[in-house]
Amino acid sequence: MSRFLVGRYSSDTDGPSSGIALLRAGAGDAVLAGGDLSLTDAAATGGSPSWVAPHPSKDVVYAALESDGTVQAFRRIGEERFARLGAPVDAGESVCHVGVAPDGGSLVASCWGDGRVVRMSLDADGTPRRPVIAAAAVDPYGPATDPSESADDDPSASQDDAAGALAAATQALRHAAGAEYAHLVPDFADPHPDRELRLDEARHSRAHQARFLPGGLIVTTDMGLDLVRFWRASDSGLRPVQQVVLPLGSGPRHMRWHPSGHLLVITELSREIFALAPDVSGAWRVVAGAPLASGVGTSDAAAELALSRDGEFVYAGLRGTNTIAVLRVRGNGAEFQQAALVDAGVDWPRHHVVVRDSLLVAGQLSDEVVTFSLDERTGIPGTVRRRIATPSPTCLMPLR
Repeated sequence: MSRFLVGRYSSDTDGPSSGIALLRAGAGDAVLAGGDLSLTDAAATGGSPSWVAPHPSKDVVYAALESDGTVQAFRRIGEERFARLGAPVDAGESVCHVGVAPDGGSLVASCWGDGRVVRMSLDADGTPRRPVIAAAAVDPYGPATDPSESADDDPSASQDDAAGALAAATQALRHAAGAEYAHLVPDFADPHPDRELRLDEARHSRAHQARFLPGGLIVTTDMGLDLVRFWRASDSGLRPVQQVVLPLGSGPRHMRWHPSGHLLVITELSREIFALAPDVSGAWRVVAGAPLASGVGTSDAAAELALSRDGEFVYAGLRGTNTIAVLRVRGNGAEFQQAALVDAGVDWPRHHVVVRDSLLVAGQLSDEVVTFSLDERTGIPGTVRRRIATPSPTCLMPLR
């Protein structure tokens, strides 16, 4: 049997859940995750735990309480129950992700609303304390950009074109999200059609994820400013090391570390995958990129990346058409071949994970989690094997 903690939206964000749930997949004595699904409440959070992350060695988990703008720790008090550990710690507006250091000494929270990246120290018992806000991101496509660094001979014209395309794409995305969730999508449209849309007025920092990489590097995405930022921890919080600029309006959202040594980045707005790697000097750069799937509508919003157990396949969720794009990883880990585009089996596939023989998908708007069998030869998910109702699932965290 496999177990997962399920992050869910609760009443403070118009969701019907009471907090974190515990999902069981498979029979108690089974080594696979493809059996029956069952669910129970694990923790009443008092807020919307849209992301849940584990401590690497303690029976402690951390929830990003999105509407509260705080990070709350929970300690295990039974086999399947958790209780608050310490007080909530302020992070920032619409905190949406928590990444925990492999040594268990700190965590990094990412805030979609105000773009904050916040490092918190973890006490011996796992309690988060002492939040330190990292340096704010600066728009690389803003007015301070050196025109000589642009590939276009007329930077202002390219920015105007990009602004219009970005506004159209995000308006379509807001429409696809529906009235209840449109507020979660940045609105780049100009409310005054007689006034010129300017990127420096419309674009806002939207931090979305943090990952800890081998060698002590920390990497974060900024969906609003098209940045992947690299950091090192210091006594004063986080020290900026480098940033990689992705195409204008691409919207880098989440990342996965590939066994080949590449950092894979999924872009929410342009629905692409990029591979980043360091050069001989140690500077990170984009080494490859590819669309997630052919024929995907402009209203789609890419969500999550997951890898097969051997890293040969990448699974990307697409909200809107509600599909999972399957790509085969080729060459040295930086070549992508589209393998399939399959029905996600849910409405608005917000998050998904691969566990042994199965792919589990959280459908935020259909209020359910489903499982697929994975073909070991082709890596392609089959039809939905099991489904279970749970309100507004946003995150699936494997539980030890």
